[in-house]
Amino acid sequence: MKAKDKLRTNTLRMLLSAIQTAETEGTKHEASDEDILKVIAREIKKRKESAEVYAQNDRQDLADNELAEAEILQDYQPQQLTDDELDALVKQVIADLGEGAQMGPVMQAATKAAAGRVDGKRLSTAVRAAL
Repeated sequence: MKAKDKLRTNTLRMLLSAIQTAETEGTKHEASDEDILKVIAREIKKRKESAEVYAQNDRQDLADNELAEAEILQDYQPQQLTDDELDALVKQVIADLGEGAQMGPVMQAATKAAAGRVDGKRLSTAVRAAL
């Protein structure tokens, strides 16, 4: 706020609002670190999807704003896994589950092992390729 960076300030205010909404949904509880990471990932996904829609409708100015917000939010996520690290993680999960592992159990275990360090779409693609 002191730096007068309106985009960052507005984005962080939006994130705080989304976290408060997540805390009050269903049963009131204080959001854990895992819950907050999920909210951040969800908000990033929303921004990227909105940017695509804006770009398709020739509103590049709005698309750029959404992408800038997504970049700011990515600063608050853990370091994302590289492709090599992701492949190693998936192979380890498959080895742990044993031969003949199915997509569902592998995805569930890999999602838990990745703990917010990889996008679900990338994880799903890597699991499919490994199976």
